[in-house]
Amino acid sequence: MPLDVFSKTVEKSLIPKFLVQDYSILSKQDSEKIQLEFMNWIASFREKALANGISSKLFDSLMPEIKYNENLIKLDRKQSEFTKQIWEYLDIAVSNRRIENGKKAYQKNKTIIREIEDYYNVDAKTIIGIWGLESSYGVQKGDTKTIQALATLAFDGRRRLFFEEQLIAALMILERGDISFNDMKGSWAGAMGHTQFIPTSYLTYAQDFNDDGRAEIWSSDPTDALASTANYLNKHGWVKGHPWGLEVKLPDTFDYHLIGKKKKKSIIYWSSLGVKLVNGDSLPDYGDASIILPAGHTGVALIIFDNFHVLEKYNTSLAYVLGVGHLGDRIMNGESFQNKWPRDEKALSTEEKKELQEFLLRNGYNIGKVDGMIGSKTIGAIRSVQSKLGQIPDGFATQKFLNSLKK
Repeated sequence: MPLDVFSKTVEKSLIPKFLVQDYSILSKQDSEKIQLEFMNWIASFREKALANGISSKLFDSLMPEIKYNENLIKLDRKQSEFTKQIWEYLDIAVSNRRIENGKKAYQKNKTIIREIEDYYNVDAKTIIGIWGLESSYGVQKGDTKTIQALATLAFDGRRRLFFEEQLIAALMILERGDISFNDMKGSWAGAMGHTQFIPTSYLTYAQDFNDDGRAEIWSSDPTDALASTANYLNKHGWVKGHPWGLEVKLPDTFDYHLIGKKKKKSIIYWSSLGVKLVNGDSLPDYGDASIILPAGHTGVALIIFDNFHVLEKYNTSLAYVLGVGHLGDRIMNGESFQNKWPRDEKALSTEEKKELQEFLLRNGYNIGKVDGMIGSKTIGAIRSVQSKLGQIPDGFATQKFLNSLKK
């Protein structure tokens, strides 16, 4: 999904108290109360929708019939709590089956994908990598009605401003007649079509590449969806022919304080330190680059280029970017990662991550709030502690590291 799907806008004060609970045990009375509150919210949202150009005719004929969907909130809660190690995610995202299905999907649609590649100057492997990760090449586009999903999530309040914006955009799409209410379906989070565009991205970037009068990202024909994705990447600065990243080998003397997405250096600089491609070849020059260690110093090391950050515009998740990039490479016969992942490392639970952050805060590290999310500030603090403990400062949060703090 494009970046905005993972917006960090949170308005806790707007979350109805009765919503912060286990949705699997809602009583009938609670469900009825939520539905009543939802109907009242729909009524209050009408003014905002009309102020943004939605006609009263469309709103009044459609929105009062929308029902609150408790199951979507369960999925949203699970999404925020879900935790996997990077290699567990990649085992699924870049499985042999997904690679083989990608090769078949590419061959079946090769002519049109190549046309899209040439027109938008975006590599075919990246387009098909996104297609594969978002909908398994159109097999799993989602069957949740988009308006219901967005209205439910906007009312819930955890990301209210974001989902209200998406709901208005979705209503605009209906107002334009691009698709009918019943046919506008997608994921539980409101993303639509083969490459899971959110409504605002559709309005801005959707393309009618087959010239039939509509940008049909929902249809069985993937042409418009793939062209829309290529257009999105192009507008965000994709450079055709440049890699998103390459696997590298770091020298024994490497200074691990240099790792991090924001620590860009020239290829000449990295080469002078002894950094080489994993096969021993010299680094190719695709502009300033950074080195990241998705699983610490014992796992895969990558040098990443500007196209990596373009993929982050589509989805900020590191796992997603690696999944899309590596899947596209493998579909086009690229090699799998050569270094091994530290598969004996267990993922920290959300509570363990919070425990780690609380320790860092107590010891004077400015990491922001305790939220169970290992961001750049937390990683920087981990590196500092690792250095003091005589450990390799790779910033990788593990149960072993957390346990070392308790001694």
